[in-house]
Amino acid sequence: MTRVLVVEDDPQLVRALVINLQARKYGVDAAPDGATALRLAASRQPDVVLLDLGLPDMDGTDVIKALRGWTRVPVVVLSARQASDEKVAALDAGADDYVTKPFSMDELLARLRAAVRRTEDAPLAPGTTLVETPDFTLDLLAKKVVRDGRDVRLTPTEWHLLEILVTNPGRLVTQKHLLKEVWGVSQSNKTNYLRVYMAQLRRKLETDPSHPRYLITEPGMGYRFEG
Repeated sequence: MTRVLVVEDDPQLVRALVINLQARKYGVDAAPDGATALRLAASRQPDVVLLDLGLPDMDGTDVIKALRGWTRVPVVVLSARQASDEKVAALDAGADDYVTKPFSMDELLARLRAAVRRTEDAPLAPGTTLVETPDFTLDLLAKKVVRDGRDVRLTPTEWHLLEILVTNPGRLVTQKHLLKEVWGVSQSNKTNYLRVYMAQLRRKLETDPSHPRYLITEPGMGYRFEG
């Protein structure tokens, strides 16, 4: 059974989430604040966390940072905050996805499934286990990136996105395909997700992120990895 930790202080929304998740055979724990969430995360070991940013005792980004100190559990943010800098702050702290309120339950459940899927081992293309470039090395089996002799810390979402691109070297991977594989959605209006995550990957891997050598944008179509 997949275990979900719901961190939300709105009792009505918690009730709706618990009913919908349990109906789909998820195990659910709920926390009304950040301190309870961190205690439950440690004791219950959830497979995925649904996290509101506006908690009564601390900001949700601080909960993400605390979790990332010891676990890679996928974190899907649920928030009424729609400003792009708020989203980037949550993603930079280690969130895997960001769903703005109000949201459709079907879309949220698709995002949840995608987040859980990303943590499972994806099959690798035959012979593709090590990708070496002049600037960084990816070990796909160990799920590890090394740049300048140091490990590069990637979130599960960043890793999944990078893995799809590097296992299709030189090939254009469409926005629609990436959205479906990584987020479980294919709507073209979600391309801002891709832009945010590609910018993060470039900051971490490219020598000159504004003029990328490896992670190439094909405007209006998708992305390519050039080794």
